[in-house]
Amino acid sequence: MAIPPAYADLGKSARDVFNKGFGFGLVKLDVKTKSASGVEFSTAGSSNTDTGKVNGSLETKYKWTEYGVTFTEKWNTDNTLGTEMAIEDQIAKGLKLTFDTTFSPNTGKKSGKIKSAYKRECINIGCDVDFDFAGPAIHGSAVLGYEGWLAGCQMTFDSAKSKLTRNNFSVGYKTGDFQLHTNAKVNNSSLVGVGYTQTLRPGVKLTLSALVDGKNINAGGHKLGLGLELEA
Repeated sequence: MAIPPAYADLGKSARDVFNKGFGFGLVKLDVKTKSASGVEFSTAGSSNTDTGKVNGSLETKYKWTEYGVTFTEKWNTDNTLGTEMAIEDQIAKGLKLTFDTTFSPNTGKKSGKIKSAYKRECINIGCDVDFDFAGPAIHGSAVLGYEGWLAGCQMTFDSAKSKLTRNNFSVGYKTGDFQLHTNAKVNNSSLVGVGYTQTLRPGVKLTLSALVDGKNINAGGHKLGLGLELEA
């Protein structure tokens, strides 16, 4: 039996409707390359069709395979710098620990996060902690998989407010070159998203997405998205 993806990776290019992977009202381009020394480079750009705003990001990644360690550095057009170190399959098989920090030179804002994930056949669970002076936020998720079918849930607990601030669900089906996912955000917004990803050829993926306001089906205002991912 295969190991299902983490909740944030459901649908790959067509990620859940409440994260960046769904390009509602966006035109996106992602390019990935790898140097002879093993350093991976990822460059991304997007243009908002409603506002005309253009965003970009650059990421470099180096894997120290012998010790299961991965170093990642990130930069974006908001001038935010990020550093991440991940350790996988060293403490226990299937367990991954990640230490993530970000820093904005313009504002002086800093943030830190510790992530943990455990994956085995048919299940992938995770727990992340965002550190904040007011109180940490705890994010939990779980994905179950069986014969191509996937079902996942994602929740966030804000310790400063002592309440659940996010509660999402997702179901989908995946084969070798085809993915279909439906996502729901359970709150007063009643938002429902659908994503379709097709592999056009090796290294080229096309993503179509839609976001529907379940409370105002006839009122319009729904969003469509198109994404193209290239990998060399």
